[in-house]
Amino acid sequence: MRIILLGPPGAGKGTQAERLVKKYNLPHISTGDIFRAAIKAGTELGKQAKEYMDRGELVPDDLVVSIVKARLTEPDTAGGYLLDGFPRTKAQAEALDTSLQELNTPLTGVINIDVAQEELLERLTGRRVCRGCGATYHIKFNPSTVRSVCDKCGGELYQRDDDTIETVKQRLEVYHRQTEPLIAYYQQQGILHSVDGAQEIDEVFQEIVQFLDKFVNS
Repeated sequence: MRIILLGPPGAGKGTQAERLVKKYNLPHISTGDIFRAAIKAGTELGKQAKEYMDRGELVPDDLVVSIVKARLTEPDTAGGYLLDGFPRTKAQAEALDTSLQELNTPLTGVINIDVAQEELLERLTGRRVCRGCGATYHIKFNPSTVRSVCDKCGGELYQRDDDTIETVKQRLEVYHRQTEPLIAYYQQQGILHSVDGAQEIDEVFQEIVQFLDKFVNS
């Protein structure tokens, strides 16, 4: 089972990915993890990626695809995998398709977790982090007992710079411009399944499982 997980920031991809890899015993592959592993291992691709990252530049698509392709040939992916955070652009998706054709390992399906913009803004801007122990809260969904005070260590809760309304809107704009076109791309291939991410976490998970179980049991 070879799956891609799509969705905007705040859609809950991380939560669902954690559950899915456990249920189906799949390796969870994210570009961040791949880069860190390649750099730590000192591979040639890892060295090239590090040069761009050290300069604060985006890693070029061809290099990203090469690193992902190398990861998808490792032994633990023989039974499938869950790709999270890649592809991010149509160009990356097309390059991935070419690589998978070469490997004769087509995608099983693409899960798109769909959440309205207003809901995403509420989720992302409501996060608070403890300065003392790093515990995370949400002013609506997971508030601390005492406002702005951590339940665990009594530290001050604060809003990170990347959780401000201005930064969140920018992140969502980048997603809509670069990654949202992948929804139509995979829809045309007939392998996209969209899920209402505004539902409870368990409901989202069960809907995804219902879709994926068709492939497990076929």
